Amino acid sequence: MAVSHLPRTSGRLAIIAGAGALPHHVAEAARRQGEDPFIIALSREADADWSGFDHATLAIGDFAAISKAFAAEGIDRVVLSGAVRRRPDWRDIRPTLKTLAKVPSVLRTLVSGGDDAVLRMAMDLIEASGARVIGAHEVVPGLLADIGPIGEHTSTDDDLRDIEAGIAAANALGTLDVGQGAVAIGGRVVALEGAEGTDAMLARVAELKADGRVSSRRRGVLVKLCKPQQDERADLPSIGPSTVAGAEAAGLAGIAVEAGRALVLERPAVIETANRSGLFVLGIERNARERPR
Repeated sequence: MAVSHLPRTSGRLAIIAGAGALPHHVAEAARRQGEDPFIIALSREADADWSGFDHATLAIGDFAAISKAFAAEGIDRVVLSGAVRRRPDWRDIRPTLKTLAKVPSVLRTLVSGGDDAVLRMAMDLIEASGARVIGAHEVVPGLLADIGPIGEHTSTDDDLRDIEAGIAAANALGTLDVGQGAVAIGGRVVALEGAEGTDAMLARVAELKADGRVSSRRRGVLVKLCKPQQDERADLPSIGPSTVAGAEAAGLAGIAVEAGRALVLERPAVIETANRSGLFVLGIERNARERPR
């Protein structure tokens, strides 16, 4: 079992929770380790039931209220966890006195920055309030993908060629701060992840195959990597059972994720779904050109 390297301090851990299953995984793991996490559920984003935890529901841009909650709860560490589907509007920004001078750069980032730039801005504002941002994997290291197969199926030589094409595409996409995933079929990249997310991209691939715009005789692979410039404290690429189901619906052979820098949510369910569907799930090195062992 993986051992957490969660820093031990006298303060309390806060989890700023967006949508999806990851925030609950992190909160429950932190509780098992003796933490009493305080949850800030983002309004119009968080979709979990937080009744079992101390929590508050606050707007994503309301840094004044978030900072006040940090002070009231003795927060000294913060994890950003879960999906955020909407950027805050400039009218939603509520700065503190400490962050007031940053407002012009915040507005510029919201208008023209990519996802990574917006996350970095959010982390800077949080740390300006005196709390330290840490990664979800520091709380739940067991979620990180290992190198090699995750499940009973593995890749063929054709799949490895698709993985290599997907790595090149995901690296290029990440450099542009657009997305983290790509689908390659027959050595050709057929889909890139944008703001719609991985599940919607896989649904698009299924439609392309159904319409005959992509060969249905070849299966293909989904590749997900960290962006080259990514701050690993937030938004690590992740997969879960729905990703495997989407890959199956798209007729893919499997999924490759970056070992040590991608999260596998609900791992037992991922393995069971992949095994049943005949798909491989593989942890890879970013620049690997050989079959992972």
